[in-house]
Amino acid sequence: MLPCGPALSFVRCLVRKKNVSGESLEDSKLCRCLSTVDLIALGVGSTLGAGVYVLAGEVAKSNSGPSIVVSFLIAALASVMAGLCYAEFGARVPKTGSAYLYTYVTVGELWAFITGWNLILSYVIGTSSVARAWSGTFDELLGKQIGHFFSTYFKMNYSGLAEYPDFFAVFLILLLSGLLSFGVKESAWVNKIFTAINILVLLFVMISGFVKGDADNWKISEEYLINLTAITENCSSYENVTSIYGSGGFMPYGFTGTLAGAATCFYAFVGFDCIATTGEEVKNPQKAIPIGIVVSLLVCFMAYFGVSAALTLMMPYYLLDEKSPLPVAFEYVGWGPAKYVVAVGSLCALSTSLLGSIFPMPRVIYAMAKDGLLFKCLAQISSKTKTPLVATLSSGAVAAIMAFLFDLKALVDMMSIGTLLAYSLVATCVLILRYQPSLTYEQPKYSPEKAALAASERESAVSESQINMIQENHFSLQALINPSSLPTEQTATTVNFLVGLLAFLVCGLSVLTTYGIHFIANLEPWSIGLLAVLVASFIVTILLIQRQPQNQQKVAFMVPLLPFLPSFSILVNIYLMVQLSGDTWIRFSFWMALGFLIYFAYGIRHSLEGHRSDGDDNSCSENSGLQEKNPVEEVDEPENANESDQFLAHERTSEC
Repeated sequence: MLPCGPALSFVRCLVRKKNVSGESLEDSKLCRCLSTVDLIALGVGSTLGAGVYVLAGEVAKSNSGPSIVVSFLIAALASVMAGLCYAEFGARVPKTGSAYLYTYVTVGELWAFITGWNLILSYVIGTSSVARAWSGTFDELLGKQIGHFFSTYFKMNYSGLAEYPDFFAVFLILLLSGLLSFGVKESAWVNKIFTAINILVLLFVMISGFVKGDADNWKISEEYLINLTAITENCSSYENVTSIYGSGGFMPYGFTGTLAGAATCFYAFVGFDCIATTGEEVKNPQKAIPIGIVVSLLVCFMAYFGVSAALTLMMPYYLLDEKSPLPVAFEYVGWGPAKYVVAVGSLCALSTSLLGSIFPMPRVIYAMAKDGLLFKCLAQISSKTKTPLVATLSSGAVAAIMAFLFDLKALVDMMSIGTLLAYSLVATCVLILRYQPSLTYEQPKYSPEKAALAASERESAVSESQINMIQENHFSLQALINPSSLPTEQTATTVNFLVGLLAFLVCGLSVLTTYGIHFIANLEPWSIGLLAVLVASFIVTILLIQRQPQNQQKVAFMVPLLPFLPSFSILVNIYLMVQLSGDTWIRFSFWMALGFLIYFAYGIRHSLEGHRSDGDDNSCSENSGLQEKNPVEEVDEPENANESDQFLAHERTSEC
């Protein structure tokens, strides 16, 4: 083996990939006891949080008007693109770790650590902020007596800290952390109960809205709004008065307003990714995870669509209250006492959302610690409850401290970076993975049908390898436009380069359309030319990727419309990341600096994949995340030699 220079060896350590082909995909130390219904309830509970009770009123009044239903539809379609990418990886690699694991398998260790580290940040801030929101909602029901007491006797007058320490939020986080430590099955039952109550309350809101609603609220004329504006602003004349409530009708702020509302509504669908962290705790994960993700997103869309339609039918959009739209709307139609039903639903939604934030956090920490990238003690599993006990309690304690002391409003935007980065990387990984020349997995169980399928795959792999051996290795434009009919190392490398180029073009497009929009609006020649070049390059890159041959291996779920759907998902996610403020990115850089300190001081030296490479005397070579087997060698082996050992000799999954 040729010696590697220190710099090259260091770089290869950063891009080494997790090898999952040497371990059973059903092998787990965790308790495999969750059903598909549990996953759907977890996804719905985590995604359908208190935003459904607040967000619809806020977006309808300031951005979309009655067309908020279209905003939610657009946002749902954008979220489904990310959801489908998660679903395919859930079917391919049903292990704990979510986007962290998927990135580790496909892109490499450094990007995996960045993804996991940001997911931890998202879940910690999400848990703390939802706990404070729960505490605040409960306090409002009691006439703000709790807040008044603590602000009087425990007031904190320091910048960055909360107005007063929130003991109630701390109690909530520690209570749910204890519940999760007690067992995942018990936590799933609690989540299902709260989610069911939340759904019932939302059904009540929808039915009430359609019973008491008035279709004329979707047909308000512009003349009426101009008169209303003149009265509101005390204008002496109705001439030259511009409506401050838009032009009326179904889209009072135009289609641009509907799109702006969709960008805000996109965050309402964040949360389904917690399903992907349950790979080692669900029965039949290859089918349950894709079904759980897709069905939960569908249920959430129906709920958001129904509630926003009911709300804008009950009350004119310009009268909606931005902070508590549903209670005010019920007061408007003469059903004042219904606000107590809404309050119960809101608390249940916050409870499931809180559980949905706490649940995946220790599992990502556990996956990273098990791989050696975080401290090994965080990977300890309770022998009784089969849960990551240390990771659950330590992450709960950190979230409780943040909820207790800090003003989280300034930090909430940092959640978006972690989530959107994870969505972008998972879509990127799907693009890269589907064009690899050979992907093989340890099959979960042996059966004659699977053995026959494996035999036919071996035959096709032999012919594929023979074709690969006679192909030329040099790159040419002809090979780019008219590649071979089967994927090779050359076509895989081409796709890797094109996906990197695609990400660069998307970043350029996002920055230009965000910070140079006024130049484009003024038809500045340079901005129009640059926009045209970027858009054309983006389209050509996607078409070139589409020309490359895909791997023909089938799994339980596969993303349709490749490469268009993942590419558009990357575009949407990176565009939304660019919209975040500079202060958010500065805070994010401090968090990443802490993460890099941990990784380069501890993780890179204790990485399990690094030790495996050392054991194989191959530390300078890049590990393949989804290992390619040599099909020619397999042919020489006896066809029926120990087939059960080839797939899974015995299952070591924990039972509970």
